[in-house]
Amino acid sequence: INWMIRSMTVPTSCPSRRRFTSLGGKMTNVRRKNVALGSLLVAACWGGLKGCDAFRAVGSPPLLLLRTGVTLLDGTSSGMAFGGKSSITLHSSVSDSNNEVVEKLSEGLRELSECVSITYGYLFKPDDSVTAEDVVMSCDAVDEEQPNSLRQKAHEFGRYHLLVKLLKTDYDAYVKTAEFLSPSRIARLDLPNLQDVAYDPASEDQASTQPSSRTVEEDGKSLVADCELEDMKFSESPLDKILLSIFRSQVTENTGGVTSDIPGIKGLLAQGREYMTKELPEGVTYAEHSKEQNTMVKKTLAALMTPVLPPFYRIFMSGIVPKLGTEWDGKQIGPWFYAPWLTTIVTPIFFGFLVGPSRPNRRSDGQRGGLVVEKCK
Repeated sequence: INWMIRSMTVPTSCPSRRRFTSLGGKMTNVRRKNVALGSLLVAACWGGLKGCDAFRAVGSPPLLLLRTGVTLLDGTSSGMAFGGKSSITLHSSVSDSNNEVVEKLSEGLRELSECVSITYGYLFKPDDSVTAEDVVMSCDAVDEEQPNSLRQKAHEFGRYHLLVKLLKTDYDAYVKTAEFLSPSRIARLDLPNLQDVAYDPASEDQASTQPSSRTVEEDGKSLVADCELEDMKFSESPLDKILLSIFRSQVTENTGGVTSDIPGIKGLLAQGREYMTKELPEGVTYAEHSKEQNTMVKKTLAALMTPVLPPFYRIFMSGIVPKLGTEWDGKQIGPWFYAPWLTTIVTPIFFGFLVGPSRPNRRSDGQRGGLVVEKCK
């Protein structure tokens, strides 16, 4: 507001300034009053600024005119004047409807400030001071707040980072704490790491998730038995369908013509199954066939990544120095610190057609770069 008032005074370069020369030192007085008015507004805010509706400054000389509004928290308003040869008087009025809006806005800002304070309290807690008891207390704080409220979200955010800190400093304690609290108080997918966190037998029938036997005979072949978990319905995006079609064509090419008429991911599984279980030619050993399988996978993935991405990954992900005629040619100085995290960002987008729904999480050391696959295709 002080800047607005100053902008309304006449600059030195303005020709019309000549008519103000008769005011003598009054221009200096006006500028002093501008500073005083700005200070008054800051003091009003500090002491409890509540709302705005009609606030004007009048005085002599009539160089200033500003319309805004100020209402103090106690609801009172009074005229205020500054001394000197020229005077400026502050007038304010109160509007009930505006005050209600401003009260709600003020309450929201206070709530936001408190939530930020809660979040900072969790974030700046030293890693080595976090215990399982701290995590349990954060769960209590989450349960005490209204569901889906901003304050509850702040405690959930803080609880997650307490678990991350515990994961970094004491992995065994993290696993035990996670198994104790999940899924009864913390949803399994809300945990920062799931690598060694077992399912709770009380909440899920472990026996029903295991195959009835290790292998099953089908068409004279010994196959791994199907899991008895409920089938997951996958939804494929247009990008998933395009990438899957390209991938299947490359599998056909690199396996010597192995194909299937079954559409989608099940057709790809049929191709892989036929290739993995085919009769080996005479003189070809199982070890040689396994090596051939690895070569096929590399060729297929390389074709999917196009000629551009492999060099990019070698340099900017693996940190392998390209051939530049130096002593560092071909040496690996990576992988770079961001490589695991970036991989977890890329995978859900471009490899969802193979692995299904997935999302980034934390590695067992607490750093970014883990990936949770809900159920692999």
